[in-house]
Amino acid sequence: MSDGRLTTMEPDPVWDEDSYEETVETLRDLDETVVFKVWGGDWCKDCRSQLPAFGAALKAADISESRIEHYPTEKEDDGSKTGPGVAEYGIEYIPTVVVEDSETGEELARFVEDAEVPIAVALADDLADVETTA
Repeated sequence: MSDGRLTTMEPDPVWDEDSYEETVETLRDLDETVVFKVWGGDWCKDCRSQLPAFGAALKAADISESRIEHYPTEKEDDGSKTGPGVAEYGIEYIPTVVVEDSETGEELARFVEDAEVPIAVALADDLADVETTA
């Protein structure tokens, strides 16, 4: 991880794009100014189980690498997280993904650690709501 990239964001090769067609379309239709900020740790069990599918969804949606920012995070003895942007974005749990408009700095959606659905689905649902109300 010497280049600051999360290896857990490598796309899951067995992820089934056809099962997530609507999610992929929502992500694909996002404006080019939308960026994905991903906090995680390759040491983290939740990150290892969730981020590869998210990486695959972003790849399926043709989201360029330049729009995906990796924020490798470490855990202190007291359980708190440290790393780039942790304090600024209030990161307490990982994985956390913040979807932001790079031009305005507006946060459009946030996924934190766990949900009933995969990261991409949770974010696409939130972003679909943002898109219809914008």
